[in-house]
Amino acid sequence: MKRVGEVVRIAQHLAIVRAPDDDHVDIGTPVVDENLDHLGRVVDVFGPVDRPYLAVTADDDVHLPALVGTPLYAR
Repeated sequence: MKRVGEVVRIAQHLAIVRAPDDDHVDIGTPVVDENLDHLGRVVDVFGPVDRPYLAVTADDDVHLPALVGTPLYAR
């Protein structure tokens, strides 16, 4: 399991995740929490090249505000 980053905020029904370094996952990668519960997919990568942000669209049953501060992982 690879760490994708930590959810820093919610914007336009997307979880905004800050990558820990420049080695980020690709668009379309499924993401899970530390309990391996599927949360959604990466839909965009933006920001600085050395530590980009990832936009994650969440599954319908995921409460986005509860994810702020949560580390996410790629499966």
